[in-house]
Amino acid sequence: MDLKSYEPFWLIKNGLPASYPSLKHNATCDVLVVGGGITGSFIAHQCIQDGYDTILIDKREIANGSSSATTSMLQYEIDTPLYKLIDMIGEKGAVASYEACYRAIDQLHDITHRIKSQAGFRKKDSLYFASYKKDVSWLQKELEARRKAGFDVQWLDANSILKEFDLHHTHGGILSAQGASVDAFMLVHELLQYNVKKGLTVYDKTQLQSVNYGKRTHEARLHTGAIIKCKHIIYCVGYESAHMIREKFVNLISTFAIVSEVVPDETRDYKDILIWNTSKPYAYIRTTDDRRFLIGGEDEQFRNPDKRDALINAKEKKLLRTFEKLFPNIPFDVDFAWAGTFGETKDGLPYIGTHKNFKDSYFVLGFGGNGITFSVTGMEMVSAWLKGEKHELTPYFAFGR
Repeated sequence: MDLKSYEPFWLIKNGLPASYPSLKHNATCDVLVVGGGITGSFIAHQCIQDGYDTILIDKREIANGSSSATTSMLQYEIDTPLYKLIDMIGEKGAVASYEACYRAIDQLHDITHRIKSQAGFRKKDSLYFASYKKDVSWLQKELEARRKAGFDVQWLDANSILKEFDLHHTHGGILSAQGASVDAFMLVHELLQYNVKKGLTVYDKTQLQSVNYGKRTHEARLHTGAIIKCKHIIYCVGYESAHMIREKFVNLISTFAIVSEVVPDETRDYKDILIWNTSKPYAYIRTTDDRRFLIGGEDEQFRNPDKRDALINAKEKKLLRTFEKLFPNIPFDVDFAWAGTFGETKDGLPYIGTHKNFKDSYFVLGFGGNGITFSVTGMEMVSAWLKGEKHELTPYFAFGR
């Protein structure tokens, strides 16, 4: 294949797995989920499992936001190293946040098994390596923090990394025994189809315009003129929440990725490892389930979509040079290149919880490199709150923290 696409690889690879109608008539439900990406699909899955009459809407085609652009590296490691997060929010909250992401990978394994997913979920190790000698000291400090917290980690020196992975220009790194990858775009469609059969109602190309809050029920007005009466609203709208909430709580960034042609022989030795480094911005590498290499990074502060996409050619060349430097013995012929917009927070943690301006509503915003695992944790949290229960991570993921 000799195709380079500004469309994310997953959209081209999967086509249109399912299509849904827009909502043009009035409807009622217990829970309205706003956002049809990976987060919304998890939350809807949990709500159906808990027995709530649930409607999910999205203003786009399903999974055509950030979930179509994500590289879907599933890690328990948060963008903020554990030892730094401990200094920021305390040991209890920091370790609990890491543990939640760790559990989320196993929970995701169980979910994909239960729904008989074909989205290529695969458990993998994770290698976090030092790009520069100056990074070794703090990376070893991170190693000790994780060991103390009970995580299965080991230190590999540069020679061991070179011997085991043929990975050049490293200065040692942390090998973690917990990670995974998946095709998030396909998983969204699988989750929704699974839950539609159990009573979930899904509408795409259906935009929420306003909400009139009542004492017990609320009216969500749509661009079609239809109204959804509901008891609770759960916003799973990702970086678009920055336009809904006045105070600044997230920085928008653009990230770039390229995918190689299919190379079965070369990818065989890397199918069980995720690789990322300490560069700022960091680069991240994985294989896909159809035996390609993927490398992403070269993050920039968000620009408008046209300016962001104008950078794709230059970013493609930089990412290719990075791959060739790290893996000089592996050919990488670019098949796809694309950009996506994501959010990063001051502490690397998500925003999951209530907001004073949105009655009987919850936000599940899995920002950063752990968006998918944070979303799985969001399932637990929303499930507890709707039942009137507490969750230990509430203060650490809250607005205004």
